Formats: sequence, C-alpha cells, structure tokens
Amino acid sequence: MRRSIATVSLSGSLADKLTAVGAAGFDGVEIFENDLLGSDMSPEDVRRRAADLGLTIDLYQPFRDFEAVPPDLLAAGLRRAEHKFAVMERLGATRLLVCSNVSAAAIDDDMLAAEQLGLLAERAAEHGIEIAYEALAWGRHVDDYFHAWQIVRAADHPNLGMCLDSFHILARDVDPYAIRTIPGNKIFFLQLADAPALPMDVLYWSRHYRCFPGQGDLDVTGLVDHVLRTGYDGPLSLEVFNDIFRQAAAMRTAQDAMRSLIALEEGVAQRAGGSASAGGALPPPVVPTGFAFAELAAPAAGPVGEVLGALGFVRGGRHTGKPVELWEQGAARILVNSGSAEGQDGPALGAIGLETPDPAASVKRAEALLAPVLPRLRGPQDAPLDAVAAPDGTEVFFCRTARPDHSSWTDDFAQDRGPAGAAAGEITHIDHVALTQPWHHFDEASLFYRSVLGLRPHDSLELPDPYGLMRSRAVSTEDGGVRVALNVAYVGAHDGRDDLAWQHVALASADIVATARRMRAAGAATLVVPDNYYDDLEARYDLGAERHLLLRELGLLYDRDDRGEFLHFYTATIGRVFFEIVQRTGGYRGYGAANAPVRLAAQHARRTRRAPH
Repeated sequence: MRRSIATVSLSGSLADKLTAVGAAGFDGVEIFENDLLGSDMSPEDVRRRAADLGLTIDLYQPFRDFEAVPPDLLAAGLRRAEHKFAVMERLGATRLLVCSNVSAAAIDDDMLAAEQLGLLAERAAEHGIEIAYEALAWGRHVDDYFHAWQIVRAADHPNLGMCLDSFHILARDVDPYAIRTIPGNKIFFLQLADAPALPMDVLYWSRHYRCFPGQGDLDVTGLVDHVLRTGYDGPLSLEVFNDIFRQAAAMRTAQDAMRSLIALEEGVAQRAGGSASAGGALPPPVVPTGFAFAELAAPAAGPVGEVLGALGFVRGGRHTGKPVELWEQGAARILVNSGSAEGQDGPALGAIGLETPDPAASVKRAEALLAPVLPRLRGPQDAPLDAVAAPDGTEVFFCRTARPDHSSWTDDFAQDRGPAGAAAGEITHIDHVALTQPWHHFDEASLFYRSVLGLRPHDSLELPDPYGLMRSRAVSTEDGGVRVALNVAYVGAHDGRDDLAWQHVALASADIVATARRMRAAGAATLVVPDNYYDDLEARYDLGAERHLLLRELGLLYDRDDRGEFLHFYTATIGRVFFEIVQRTGGYRGYGAANAPVRLAAQHARRTRRAPH
C-alpha cells in the first residue's frame, strides 16, 4: 500500500519536512494548513518541491466547524471553502479533510449536517475535489466514526466520504468492528496514530501524546485490518501530534515513522492470516534467545576489573587483534574494551551481544526496518560478527556462541586465564540490561526493540526520582531469555548538570547471599541502602525476623509478585555503569520497580557526596 505522513508529525519548516518525508521513502504527504501558512513557499512551489521528491499531496487539512450551523455561518463557511479550494488547486491536492464541528454554534441535527456537507461536496466537485469527513473524538455532536458515517450516507454525494482516524476511534474505546459495514469506496482517507494509555482529557491526550503505530498501547493493527477488509485502497497515512517529535530532527523522525509503517503492515498481514513477511520484502523476525555478552568501554586494569573480580569473574581471554578482554562466569560474559573511548563521565555500556539462531537473517530484518548496520574492521581470522545501531547508539551484535555449525566470536580471544584459574562464583548469566535513552529517542527505542528484535513491550512506568520522574519500559522475549529495560530521566541533576544517564548490567545469581558475602569479603563497594527502607519492608512483608535481619545486613532489596520473589543489590557506580545482582525464584518476572526510587535516591546521594566542591 501507499505510505503517507502529515507534515504536522515533523519538526521544522515546510521545506525541511518535505525533504525528510521524501528521504524516508514515503509516497505521499498530508499538508497541514498551518505549515503552509507559515511557509515562504507558494502553493506552486510546494507542489513542485513535492513532485521533485516523488511525493503526491494526498490531503489538505483541516477544514473546521462547517456543518450543522445557522444560515449566516453556512454562508461564511462556504466562502471559506471556496478560498481553500483555490489553494488546493494550486497545490495539486484533490482531497480536503473536514473535521466534525466543535463550536458552540453547532446544531444537533444530523439531517442538517448531511444537507450542508452535501452542499460542500457539490461545490468541491466543481473543482475536482473530494471531502473526507472525520469525527473528532471531542466533536460537539458528532464524536464517533459510525455517527459520521450515518451523516455521510444520508448526504449521498459521490464527492463526500469518510476519513477514519485510529486515534479518534480507539481513544474513546469505540468498537472498530462496524467499520467493516462501510463500503471501501466511501472511505476516502485513513489516518493512523498510536498513543500510550493515559487517563486524561482526550483533547489534551491527542494534542501532546500521540505516537507512531507500535510505540503506544492502542490496537492500531486491528483497526487497519478492519479498514482493509472493506476494500479500502488508499494510503496508510500517519498523523501524529507529539511535543517530542516537534523538537526532534525531522529526518530521524520521518525514518522512525517509516519503520513503524513497515512493522504495522507486517502485523496486519499476520492478523489477516498471512505470513510474517506477507505483502512486502520484510524478512520474518528472528527472536534472540539470550545474551552473548555486554561490552563496557573502560580500562580493564581499573575499577571495572576490580568489581568483576570481586563478583567471581575471571579474565578468560584477550582479543587477538583488539584491546578487548573477555571476563567470564557461568554463561555471563563481559567484554572490557580499553580501545573504545570512555564517555566524559567514565566507563560506559557501549554494546550488547544477542544470541540468535540466524545472525544473517537478524541483520537482514534490521536493515529492512531501517536500522543502520555498523561498519566493522575485521582481521582476516576474525569471526563474522555484524552489528546494528540502536536509537541511543548502543551497538547490538548478533551472535551464535560455541555452536558447531557456526563460527563463534569467542574464538577471537586467545586463552588467558587470569588472575587465576576458572571462574568460581554463583553468577549464571546476564539477566537483563538497562539502557538510559535520550528523552527524544524513548518511543523510537521502544519501536526498535519491538519491531527489529521481536521483543514484547511491557507497561510503561513512571518512577519517582529525587529530582523528578524516570520513565521506564521493559521489553523482553516471552520466556525472559532477553530482557532490556529502557529508561529516560525527565530532568537533570540538582547541581545543574545533565543526568548521568546511568546504565547497568544485571547478573543472575544462583545464591545471591553468597554473592553479596563474596563482594564484602573482597572489600568491594556496594550501594548503601538506608535503614528506613528495611523498616518499611518489615511493615509490608512478614518474612520472619531472621530473614529481615539478613537482608538488612547484606544490603539486599526485596520484591515479589504473584509468581515468586526477587532479591537484588547494586554495586557502586563506576562512571555511568553499575552492576545489579539479582535472584529470581518461583517465576518472578518483574524488575524490582518498587525499589527503584530507593536505588535512585541512594545513587544521587552517593554522587553528591563525591562531587567536587
């Protein structure tokens, strides 16, 4: 199907928006009236520029507060419409979006609305223009699509049809199934937007929090399936009002928009009973099975190596051609790359390796979903290892470790058991990684991990931080073999610096009490948890006096759900990175989110104490 996007979805001038839309590979564009009014380009210039970019102008919008009004307002509305028709002829646009009336002057009379919309359609037909009538979710008398369809059907004019908007339908929890009763040739246009589930006024929600399909909580896929079953053959068009998108780079936002449509089309094909790649060249998802490694940019001889040693890791090898060391314990592998530049705040998490049954297919899907494949310098003996860039710049490698039918990246590391012997600890594997996103890339990251890697998104959370709120959303495989927590801090630190964007690697322990004691015996610093936390824990959970004393003594935090329990503790932060040690029992699937405010407060307090004066 043809793909389109409204200029209101992007930042910048109208010229910038058109350039970004064309570069992202869209077929068409909706011109939002305010973008034209504020542009120094004439309608003819816009028409030529769009044509040069290979874009059709699919819709001009919006035309407001027209139907079901007294005679004097009808005359004024028709006069306005004639001026808009003239502009549209200069633009080369043949379809006008008319929103249901929201003004206090609107009369609650469907037949009057049908009569006046029919008159508008007759005037439009004289200019070769069609009218697409849309029910706004906050329309004064018409606020759902089926009501709008009854009016369009009553008007019975060939140049009058429907514009369906996924947000206006799904935000009001209106059942979209009845869309199937509308003839496809009377659906003139389809606008798409997702949104997070937020309990707020629908108008404010619409104006500030819409996002691209796959980034929110609405069933946009199901709605599109209903529309396509009518025989609709017009474009799939994105119309998103979002404060963050309006401030982000237009090129990047347009590319993210295109990724969302590609993934949406795949979901619609699957919903309709087709294959994962039906209707296009999108390779099917290759879901990762676990973590191969996490890579830190840091000198191995520094505090990172000391913490790893205290946790029971040993250095298993050195890369034969790069300044990278492999530290191992169980199936947990940490690469320490002293050749990568540290961030200005010290060691940072720069890459993750994911186990996948087909690395080549994983890369092909990532490319098809517009994820940049990273160039990599390989020595003649190096194992093939491809990576793509996640939205925050984290490198995501696709691996098959120690498999007889595929060369293993671990073969690139010469054996170097040091400081001594094999790993002797309780760590079994990497449980999850937490990546802090730039505030304007959070939704993009959620879509990336969902569409490129096939991970399942969990509920979005807002967690209290001493200086604001932290937004967090986890994505994971169904079995929890891969878990990624995406975080974004809304505010900077209290001393005026930007937030340090802490990242962490969570390591699973088979005996977290033994791991905590190992850390203490090695003299390694762990995050100090206030006594107040343990006083409150005793009030919330009756774990027995002995167990409460043990948790307090070792600085362990506790959580549980209806499946099981979760114990965890944190190392001190080194630069931007820290380690979390976790133990899950009985099928617990969370991340200890209830304890996040305590952790954040303790980390801020520690950083404040260490900050220079």
